Amino acid sequence: MLDRRSLLAALAAAAASAAVSPVAARPFARVRDAGTLKIAVYRDFAPWSWKEGAGFTGIDVELGQAIAAKLGVRAEILDFLADESVEDDLRNMVWRGSLVNSNPADVMMHVPYDPAFARQNDRVAIVAPYYREGFAMACARDVDCEVPPPQFKGRRLAAELDSIPDFYLTGSFGGVLRSDVHHEPSAMAALDLIPAGKADVVVASRAQIEHALVRPTGKSLVQRKGALPALPSAGWDIGLAVKDDSRDLGDRVEEIVTTMRGDGSLDALFARYGVRPHAPLRG
Repeated sequence: MLDRRSLLAALAAAAASAAVSPVAARPFARVRDAGTLKIAVYRDFAPWSWKEGAGFTGIDVELGQAIAAKLGVRAEILDFLADESVEDDLRNMVWRGSLVNSNPADVMMHVPYDPAFARQNDRVAIVAPYYREGFAMACARDVDCEVPPPQFKGRRLAAELDSIPDFYLTGSFGGVLRSDVHHEPSAMAALDLIPAGKADVVVASRAQIEHALVRPTGKSLVQRKGALPALPSAGWDIGLAVKDDSRDLGDRVEEIVTTMRGDGSLDALFARYGVRPHAPLRG
């Protein structure tokens, strides 16, 4: 009979073994036979993906559903909390699975589409770029949003905790704005502070700010027109990821997204969420 210590050791070993065992691929034939495309989207990530009522909504959700429909299968949305890095998310949601979810998705939305990043993550194939993301600034209407950022000293600033906008506001310009920055768990939560009268300036992704502007509270915001000086990121392309040995599925996804970009249906999808389409630089 196993004592408690031996039993715990055996369970830990089993968990570790399960954690490092890659799951079987679901190339297109298996997806078609199963009749379901499992689509991983980030949780609470408006305008891309979030839960609304009993279902999910957002640009990535609708795009995933459109892809599934064109493949002739049903879309199954799997939302997940972001881990410490995108590499962790790809491991947990695409090529290996996590201790909590041993059956990852067939497709993961909103993955950086970059050759160097792809080489570092060769357990997946990153395909079908569909947007060029960047950062922007929103201000309350009684604030001059076009002044050099150091002039916001003394204003109430906000950003998502531990994000590039957070590091930008707290670390740039000699750290002069650091003490004025309030942190929120998400960019949309930070943007909500402006109509609530609790913040004057927010830095977030361009898509998040554009989406905030078309919400009922958006009339209290303005978007900065000028560039953000000293910003460490020039922007990045976004695509989708499939498991490396599901490249035939990736090829079909690529064809669908390319067609949607060409016939205007992808632009129309972005417009429904107030987001202006920005074509990726690659792909």
